[in-house]
Amino acid sequence: MSTQNKNLSSIENIPNAETARFGIVVSDWNTEITSKLFEGAYQTLIQAGCTENHIKTVRVPGSFELPLAAQKLAESSYIDAVICLGCVIQGETPHFDFVCNACANGIMEVGLKYNKPVTFGVLTTLDLQQAQDRAGGKYGNKGVEAAATALIMLASLKK
Repeated sequence: MSTQNKNLSSIENIPNAETARFGIVVSDWNTEITSKLFEGAYQTLIQAGCTENHIKTVRVPGSFELPLAAQKLAESSYIDAVICLGCVIQGETPHFDFVCNACANGIMEVGLKYNKPVTFGVLTTLDLQQAQDRAGGKYGNKGVEAAATALIMLASLKK
């Protein structure tokens, strides 16, 4: 979906999260971006009724490491859903492609393996400005979207 001229973080009818327990895995690489993604996700969960003690946060060095930490959280019966947050900005080499593909596929595999929502709140941008625009800028906050997706998926899977 194209985000040009559209803020995607305006999500209505977010399900209640009073009893749900979440894991948030956040990358420390590009921390000026990922800290904003984390704040957006965390506040979305709190606003949906989740209590602070029902949110477990794990920090990892980079986006490549997100799937392993997500898997560790997902295998716990205590965690209902996992939110993965990261930011990969394209450079001059194909490294960007390898990291993005491994991260996306790894996160998807964790959700399928554990039958739990494991959301992809990872920015894969061409430059820093695009990342800023999607981490609380003119296109919203991908962290908010990832948390809302986890909430909506939990509600959908319970039906």
